[in-house]
Amino acid sequence: MFPSSLLQCFLSVSVIMGVCFCFKLVEGGCSRNPVIFNMGDSNSDTGGIYSGLGIVMQPPEGRAFFHTFAGRLCDGRLILDFLCENLSMNYLTPYLESLGPNFTNGANFAISGSKTLPRYEPFSLGVQSRQFFRFQTRCIELISKGFKGLVGEGDFKTALYMIDIGQNDLVGPFSYLPYPQAIEKIPTFIAEIKFAILSIYQHGGKKFWVHSTGPLGCLPQQVATTSKNGSDIDQYGCLQSRNDGAREFNKQLKALCEDLRDEIKDVTIVYVDIFSIKYDLIANSTLYGFENPLMACCGYGGPPYNFDPKFECTAPGSSACEDGSKYISWDGVHYTEAANAFVASRILSTDYSTPPLKFDFFCNP
Repeated sequence: MFPSSLLQCFLSVSVIMGVCFCFKLVEGGCSRNPVIFNMGDSNSDTGGIYSGLGIVMQPPEGRAFFHTFAGRLCDGRLILDFLCENLSMNYLTPYLESLGPNFTNGANFAISGSKTLPRYEPFSLGVQSRQFFRFQTRCIELISKGFKGLVGEGDFKTALYMIDIGQNDLVGPFSYLPYPQAIEKIPTFIAEIKFAILSIYQHGGKKFWVHSTGPLGCLPQQVATTSKNGSDIDQYGCLQSRNDGAREFNKQLKALCEDLRDEIKDVTIVYVDIFSIKYDLIANSTLYGFENPLMACCGYGGPPYNFDPKFECTAPGSSACEDGSKYISWDGVHYTEAANAFVASRILSTDYSTPPLKFDFFCNP
């Protein structure tokens, strides 16, 4: 079990500017060993980019909690880390970790930069799925030979399968295609997510937790590097077209989850509206104790965005803000630990989940 004081702060009571904001305290608990398998991109990568590609980031990455680079593109913990804390389980070990891995609570297949397409290009969702199938086969084989510390055959059937991907799929098309043509690509991304869910189902998975993508148009990277006109800027300074693209992706993703529930009767698929949580955080940042919602804590250039693609976080010449807990964006693309804690608290409330199941539903009868 890991300390989660930051999460508890958001889950219980926050006093901001003399006003008390109460958040529902949700305590998670499992009657059996919780097992989670996660697939996704940098939003949930707990070290895959480090273990798989040997990429080591310099300080200030990881400064807020781990006090060193911990394989995460963040100053501390990710949303996934806080969700694991809620269940008093270990942080998920990257599948590609070769030295001292701990797979007793599952494995993380997410790799920074991952997309849904091309299907078998490292480290797409399709590749992550195939890695999971190998992991499953090897676990069953090795346990039969007496190996310990792995996932048992029965645990694969009761495990939670999390999918958090899509942001990188949208960034590419919107960078070189007109809006209508970029939107036309979304069904192909959704089809890959469907393929992954059905493939995992065929391998015994029956409990899925699917995150929508966030407000792409509110990332400092996007607003700082995109040619824009006044008509494409919303009331909070975000790119309306980018956010509309994310909304369309999420609309189709939610519809997919609904269709699969009807198509496969013995599965549970929870869709979580991450977009609404993050957009609310940006729109009401001051109320939640944050400052400069569209400005990166770690970057180059100063206000209004502190983002320059030639001087990204940790690059020579870049610098980090003094107090990351007041910022939503860590490096222009990824959220700070403080923002991740807020998002996790909202996820655990079940108010943004369809159906509104508690996060620990999969590890209780």
